[in-house]
Amino acid sequence: MKFSLKDIISIKDFTIKDINYILKESEKMEPVARSQELNQDMLGKILGMMFFEPSTRTRLSFETAMKRLSGSVVGFDQPSCSSTTKGESLADTARMLASYSDTIVLRHNLEGAARYIADIVDVPVINAGDGAGQHPTQTLLDLYTMKRVFGKIKNLNVAIMGDLKYGRTVHSLSHALAMFGTNMNFVSPKELRMPPEIIHDLNQQGVVASETENIYDILDEVDIIYVTRIQKERFLDYEDYLKIKGAYILNEEMLRGKDLIVMHPLPRVDEISIDLDYTKYEQYFQQAFNGVPVRMALLEVLIKKNKL
Repeated sequence: MKFSLKDIISIKDFTIKDINYILKESEKMEPVARSQELNQDMLGKILGMMFFEPSTRTRLSFETAMKRLSGSVVGFDQPSCSSTTKGESLADTARMLASYSDTIVLRHNLEGAARYIADIVDVPVINAGDGAGQHPTQTLLDLYTMKRVFGKIKNLNVAIMGDLKYGRTVHSLSHALAMFGTNMNFVSPKELRMPPEIIHDLNQQGVVASETENIYDILDEVDIIYVTRIQKERFLDYEDYLKIKGAYILNEEMLRGKDLIVMHPLPRVDEISIDLDYTKYEQYFQQAFNGVPVRMALLEVLIKKNKL
């Protein structure tokens, strides 16, 4: 087996070899993800889903991935549908679901929840987002998208724009890009700058990312603008959210003549104008599809590895 991890908790657990292995396996899965080929590798296998926060793309792409591999899915997509409303602990819920399934996918509002569960169950655990912490499978599909467009990840110039303080997608992505020596530019309001501990980690990896509040400072330098929404649900004070809502809005006129692509983990609110949707810059809907082959590759390698 060429993949070293039993669980998918943080992108920081990965080596470059692990990442490249998953990206290569994801490419093999594309015909199956597009319903051009049949794959029955997960026939008789069950994916357990525990989603304590709302999700569309992550949840549906995991379900699609498992079903494209001929497996089945059980679980819940909101805590009100589970016995946690009766006072059952997260640990007990996870142990129960582990006894029914071959792998657990967990999304939770508390940072560290996925690692906690991975330590107490005997099936692989995949972190589908833990609070403002990590979102490793999103990062893998982001890297896959970049590689499919540019044929490489190393030496790209990437601007990461929006909510860098609370955005778990960009926390994971910045760590991964640092592993590949990618040049990064952080664009955000001062209230939503990348957390100091992540800047420190990047510096330890030999990466010094530029920081600016003005997107126009870097438009001519970048290959990719990775946009994130301002996350209303992470703000303790709604008035603070309103002050910076709509701080950045990309539109076709701003990018006209530029040689770059726009990515976004979605959902978007108002940070990308719909006039970009049918232009050469748009990659966010392809990016969303790419979650299927990437998650197929992860499910296959984790479940097969667990059988050894």
